[in-house]
Amino acid sequence: MIEAKGLSKRYGTKVAVDDVNFTVAPGKVTGFLGPNGAGKSTTMRMIMALNTPSAGSVTVNGKPYAKHRAPLGEVGALLEAKAIHPGRSAYNHLRALAATHRIPKARVDQVIAMTGLESVAKKRAGGFSLGMGQRLGIATALLGDPKTLILDEPVNGLDPDGVLWVRNLAKFLASEGRTVFLSSHLMSEVALTADHVIVIGKGKILADAPVSDFIAGQSERTVLVRTPDGGRLAELVRAGGATVTSSDDGALRVSGMDAPQIGDLAAAERVALHELTPQSSTLEEAYMALTADSVEYQTGDGRPGEPPQAAPSPPPGPESPATATATETDEGSAR
Repeated sequence: MIEAKGLSKRYGTKVAVDDVNFTVAPGKVTGFLGPNGAGKSTTMRMIMALNTPSAGSVTVNGKPYAKHRAPLGEVGALLEAKAIHPGRSAYNHLRALAATHRIPKARVDQVIAMTGLESVAKKRAGGFSLGMGQRLGIATALLGDPKTLILDEPVNGLDPDGVLWVRNLAKFLASEGRTVFLSSHLMSEVALTADHVIVIGKGKILADAPVSDFIAGQSERTVLVRTPDGGRLAELVRAGGATVTSSDDGALRVSGMDAPQIGDLAAAERVALHELTPQSSTLEEAYMALTADSVEYQTGDGRPGEPPQAAPSPPPGPESPATATATETDEGSAR
């Protein structure tokens, strides 16, 4: 379990996390969502005692992280997949960590197998692709068989098989009664993985609810209706207090009246229906509605967008040599 009480972090005049309170309960997957700059990473770093709170407190399994005598057995974290010595092999990286907690070699072999690293275990981690680096980070988090998992963007760089594996792993660990706390910008993946969501914006908690309740609370329920007599049906449902909008293809979207009510009304008035489908919002739509005022950058029409583009750099000259870098993101290979 993770418990934050009055947790705050300030950097000079900048308030990164502002008096937040939340509990991440065991036995479920909790998604941690928020725009860039919302305070997600700072919050996770304070949980792991990498940043010191300006006020408030946060505990993991009843204690501050720094007070656990064997922290790898309490908390496993993936905050920065490449935070390893680039010249050390994946196997030696895990063996070195295991030695600090008297974790047997068999566990190192086990997590290497669990994360699909067998073929590259003896290769230098500095040459890993992004996906392989993520797998090594997850292996590190699992090494101590911890009660609590904290995963920051765990599917970043993974191929579809890897994404499915992380999803199933998170659900399995939660089913064992562990606490699983993960952040992601992939709303579709959070919707498939998480049972509960905590949403942060501008350092404040905006929502803390089961996924289904969060979606329902941020969206208006509508019914999609197709009929050859759209004008008449629209008049009937408006007379019943509903709101109707028409789409370009002739379909009607009705709010304020559910599908059975519309069907009964149409039957009573002998209006033929070709489609009558309740519409449900997605997690992404609910998230965007809630955080519209909390994004760091806005486009001209007020929607979330890309940050302003900097002026183009001048071409490289004698005093500013050009350098070329390439990042390999193919999960299946390691340089």
